[in-house]
Amino acid sequence: MEAVAEGLWGLADEHEKKGELGKAVKCLEAICQSQVSFFPIVEVKTRLRIATILLHHSHNVNHARSHLERSQLLLKSIPSCFELKCRAYSLLSQCYHLVGAIPPQKQVLHKGLDLTASAGNEISMKLWSCNFNSQLANALSIEGDYRGSLYALECGYVCATEICYPELQMFFATSILHVHLMQWDEDSLVEQAVNKCNDIWDSIGVDKRRQCPGLLFYNELLHIFYRLRLCDYKNAAPHVDNLDAAMKADMQQMQKMQELIMELDALDQSLSRSDLHYRERAALSEKQAMIQKQLRNINGVSPVGQETLEPVYFGNVTKKPGDKLQLGPPPIDGEWLPRSAVYALVDLIVVIFGRPKGLFKECGKRIQSGMRLIQDELVKLGITDGVKEVDLQHSSIWMAGVYLMILIQFLENKVAIELTRAEFVEAQEALIQMKNWFMRFPTILQACECIIEMLRGQYAHSVGCYNEAAFHFIEALKLTESKSMQAMCQVYAGVSYFCIGDAESSTQARDLIGPVYGVMDSFVGVREKTGVLFAYGLLLMKQQDLQEARNRLARGLQLTHTYLGNLQLVSQYLTILGSLALRLHDTVQAREILRSSLTLAKKLYDVPTQIWVLSVLTALYKELGERGNEMENAEFQAKRLEDLNKRLGDAQASIYHIELIEKARFEVHQLHESDMKRAMAGPTTMGVNLDIPESIGLSAPLPPSSSSRLVDIDSSRRGKRRI
Repeated sequence: MEAVAEGLWGLADEHEKKGELGKAVKCLEAICQSQVSFFPIVEVKTRLRIATILLHHSHNVNHARSHLERSQLLLKSIPSCFELKCRAYSLLSQCYHLVGAIPPQKQVLHKGLDLTASAGNEISMKLWSCNFNSQLANALSIEGDYRGSLYALECGYVCATEICYPELQMFFATSILHVHLMQWDEDSLVEQAVNKCNDIWDSIGVDKRRQCPGLLFYNELLHIFYRLRLCDYKNAAPHVDNLDAAMKADMQQMQKMQELIMELDALDQSLSRSDLHYRERAALSEKQAMIQKQLRNINGVSPVGQETLEPVYFGNVTKKPGDKLQLGPPPIDGEWLPRSAVYALVDLIVVIFGRPKGLFKECGKRIQSGMRLIQDELVKLGITDGVKEVDLQHSSIWMAGVYLMILIQFLENKVAIELTRAEFVEAQEALIQMKNWFMRFPTILQACECIIEMLRGQYAHSVGCYNEAAFHFIEALKLTESKSMQAMCQVYAGVSYFCIGDAESSTQARDLIGPVYGVMDSFVGVREKTGVLFAYGLLLMKQQDLQEARNRLARGLQLTHTYLGNLQLVSQYLTILGSLALRLHDTVQAREILRSSLTLAKKLYDVPTQIWVLSVLTALYKELGERGNEMENAEFQAKRLEDLNKRLGDAQASIYHIELIEKARFEVHQLHESDMKRAMAGPTTMGVNLDIPESIGLSAPLPPSSSSRLVDIDSSRRGKRRI
């Protein structure tokens, strides 16, 4: 009977190679359904194989789970077979993960850990212990138990250290850093986690690093998130360059692999001919073996049907051999995110770093590239026009949440860029796209509602609708638990109230900005502080405390220039400081500051700020009696104002304008309770926010002849991206 099983296994391999997965499963199920009894171990191996195929190539999680549960029953009667028992536990844990069933997943993993603890100190058992601890850490972090998650990861790290496996140590070190970034308790603990990653990565030889492409991307991305959180753009820049270079190299390697696969397919076709001459067949077979070896050397590809099980593999999209950004060695050979998601994240990071510098052309290319990648992957997950979150397969929800969140952040950056350039119609269209995605996936994108309201506020403020802007900022404030986001919402709303200009609005502005100023030193990094200092400087100017306002604004400018490198915000600070210098009759400094500000505003294609600077320069020339400069400046200002007014007119004529500024949140169709639970089983529990700073701004009060102005301040969402 073993010969029969071997034959059916081989036939299943052949069908799987050809992509005939249904036939492969039928071959294997023939063993399980046979009237003749096979040895229990044969049936167990077969059921594990069926479950693996189903998990890798279909959405049939329940079918896979039934095979695994049957395997467990059979394994209870076998005293040894620790390896098969561990595989069954690991795959069953993956099933529970895919449907968001955390309690039974934890129960299975604890059983797996008990088994490895009782099986001795063999290396294979240590590896499985690492496997179970990594999955347990993920499950605990989904529940918000970060302390438990860190403990599980530390246990895994100890096991990896005991067997002297640096790549595996690196896997756990990066995972520990990830949890610390999600739950930032103490600066020193996060810094220690960063240093541990650096030390371990440096200890791994260059050749071994090439076998861990996923760890390279994971480590670099986590370092960038850490530096962004600290607003340390200078030290983040080398990591961004490394990441971008690694992505381009990986893309070239993947292209080479695709070419080899096509060549191998052509060889297989030729070798299938029955009339092939012996010598020709031998030559083709030799070439086939050579290409197969080349494929194995690229990204650890192994023959179809012989892959190691993927116990921490996320998502359920069909995977071609070698298409996985493998994190660590087997049995923990899963991904943090799929290759396409990582590529999109790299594009997003480049946008985040390029946008404050005014590199809008490159940012536009990266936004298009990243969104195209994501939309292709969404189609593979079954997300086409008209599909809503309740239509999704359970096993697609987790991965759909990741892609949708990255997509929203691309659109968010696009809105910020278009508002900066006063391209209001384009900003409207991007905001409406965000709204439409949110309406279709309200539970998965629940965390995005705050961002959408903030951007509606930004849009309203940019087109001079200050009452509406303040409303949307206050609504955004109600929608977030992040102290950082709440602080920035208060600042933005305060500035909008300032721009309204009456006594009541000024009081409201003071009540919003004052409390935030009192706690600004409690935030990590300087992002919030630069926004608060800007708004507080406006408050002091309103109170006619000009010298103190100058001191606060100068401090904010210094922090912005030193840490953020945000040219738009620097330009805004310079403009208001130039205006303040003029009010203090320091005309020499006013002229120098305003010229610098105008240069930056032109570089950023920032029409509103240009008009603001020009209006202050006109007043300066008038005070100095420089009639020629005054006339020339006023003429240029009039042209820019005419251009801006045309853009504003186009925006107000758009069908989207009223919808975006309306003092109401978007009405979302509420799901039935059962549907809500189904949707929440995946993406919201995994933490949809990747903790990447969004691009939003605030506007300063301008002279009556000038239009409103967007000041660009990155405020970091303190989100929770799961392992």
